[in-house]
Amino acid sequence: MAIPRLAPKYKRLLLRHMPVLLAGVFAGYIVGCNKPLIEQGLMSSRQRGWDVAGGAEYEAPAGTTYDPSGSPRPVNAALVALVRNSDLHGMRMAIRQIEDRFNSRHNYPYIFVNDVEFTDEFKRGVQDLTSANVSFGTLDHDSWKVPEWIDAAAYEHVKQTARYPHGEKDSYRKMCRFQSGYLHRHPLLADLDYYWRIEPDVEYYCDIEYDPFVFMKENGYKYGWNIAMTEFMETVPSLWNVTKQFIRDHQDTVAPGNILEWLADAQGSYNGCHLWSNVEIVDLAFYRSKEYQMFFDYLDRAGGFFYERWGDAPVHSIAASLFLNASQIHYFDDIGYFHPSVISCPRGSQTQGKCVCDSAKSFVQDGYCTVRYKQIRKGVLDAQSP
Repeated sequence: MAIPRLAPKYKRLLLRHMPVLLAGVFAGYIVGCNKPLIEQGLMSSRQRGWDVAGGAEYEAPAGTTYDPSGSPRPVNAALVALVRNSDLHGMRMAIRQIEDRFNSRHNYPYIFVNDVEFTDEFKRGVQDLTSANVSFGTLDHDSWKVPEWIDAAAYEHVKQTARYPHGEKDSYRKMCRFQSGYLHRHPLLADLDYYWRIEPDVEYYCDIEYDPFVFMKENGYKYGWNIAMTEFMETVPSLWNVTKQFIRDHQDTVAPGNILEWLADAQGSYNGCHLWSNVEIVDLAFYRSKEYQMFFDYLDRAGGFFYERWGDAPVHSIAASLFLNASQIHYFDDIGYFHPSVISCPRGSQTQGKCVCDSAKSFVQDGYCTVRYKQIRKGVLDAQSP
């Protein structure tokens, strides 16, 4: 067979990249020679954690329930995601960054839940990236359904006429309802004191050299956030009025020193501000509290998760602003974070520190909602000072 003659430009490219090509061939040879060891390593990583969905429980290797220093983990916490099998690649990207930036030093477990059973491919794909325990679970029917009190015809009309993002989707509304009222009640979270919600297709820009869970516990914080935004107002036209009615019906649930004012405009209407729940660190005692559960049940019965498209972020934000003291909410402005279309980057990260991001592209720190939050919170805390 004749060997084709390469054009000069292709010869130059071949010569330029020859070292990389040779290195790749050599690496492939090494991997091939050590395939049994690699497969053994993958098998051991796949045996970590336990699988609620399939009923199979694995014995965690000795030491994985503790932090790498060998001391008992000071906080009972986990990294938690509601995720689909099709999100595997995006979830692997997020886990790789979480491990590199934070969790490889702490070994907090991961919990993944889904409305269907996770595939073996998904389980292997996420377990391969961490030495921490990994648990998988499915959702029960009550937590992932259209409630029986929702009028089917009215709801169908809403889906057909909605002109806002995800307005036509059952699944998105079920997700918002689940994240608002059921995630913290999932059996896999029953023994947790704190959770950090994670998402696929996100990036963490900064090395996190302290433990946010311990930080929350030591400072008495109940709700931690990173991004504040305004909501699509078409999705929540009645949420504020229902909230005000709840307050009238249950005035004893309102916390002293709350910051509900930051969510209202000059006329007392909802300004659309909310704390993005895509990245939140929470003391689960807050979500399990009588006040929060009463609020969720009240909203759920009002039907706005389906007749409109109430998101879990405004629900969480209103609840935190209503039931917590200003001193119990913390802004993690030092955690650099990217979610498709939105960047939170600590100032000066282009030239210094242990973040790699462009703070010039990060507008949330100076946005209306963030600035108003800080102003109202400061005012409340100053008023509480002796």
